[in-house]
Amino acid sequence: MLMVVSPAKTLDFESEWSLPGSTKPRLLKQSAQLIQQLRDLSPQDISALMKISDKLGALNFDRFQAWDTPFTVKNARPAVLAFKGDVYTGLEAETFGKEDMDFAQDHLRILSGLYGLLRPKDLMQAYRLEMGTKFANSGGKDLYQFWGSQITDLLNQDLADSTALVNLASNEYFRAVQTRQLTVPVITPVFKDRKNGQYKIISFFAKKARGTMAAWVIRNRIDRPEALKDFDVDGYRYVASASDASTLVFQRDEQ
Repeated sequence: MLMVVSPAKTLDFESEWSLPGSTKPRLLKQSAQLIQQLRDLSPQDISALMKISDKLGALNFDRFQAWDTPFTVKNARPAVLAFKGDVYTGLEAETFGKEDMDFAQDHLRILSGLYGLLRPKDLMQAYRLEMGTKFANSGGKDLYQFWGSQITDLLNQDLADSTALVNLASNEYFRAVQTRQLTVPVITPVFKDRKNGQYKIISFFAKKARGTMAAWVIRNRIDRPEALKDFDVDGYRYVASASDASTLVFQRDEQ
């Protein structure tokens, strides 16, 4: 069983870390192609393209200009420790022991606009490039066309001994996976919170829950999709009547 999650816009390249056995992104050649094209953009171009402030536009201009290979533990950071958004608050990878991290390396993947597909220990340099960004490039009109089948092909390699792909990513990122070409079925957990008498997907809570489920799978060495139904962390419970073979619905009462 393999899980995929989204990256995060918030990054941590400041805190100290220690993670033996770091690895290299497997689509780094393609990342370098994107960087070459991103370097042609001015800070103002980046701000307009990504709909971000002038300050963030300048920051990411500097990131693209400074991006350089080879990646080392001195100029890069393992992906699972670099991202710091809501999903990663739930994941708490910084608390993983060695065996947890080894299991994560085999069972967790991070979709990325710049790096395509990352393993937890893959080193990365700081960037901002969301998958849905309409960045015209050598591969087409956007990043979905740039990556084409490459992410799916790599996922299929990683799924060789798996029975399912667990989609814990956002719609924006999972669109980069060509699901009809996958060699295994996709299972998508959905997290809903009760608010004003109704169960709804609340973005902040849902994102954190995706990370929490990934951490639960890793810590408990879950390798069967059926076992996902036992997830009961932070008040969520599986609701069979609202679920089907490909969508597992978890609900939580008001906090």
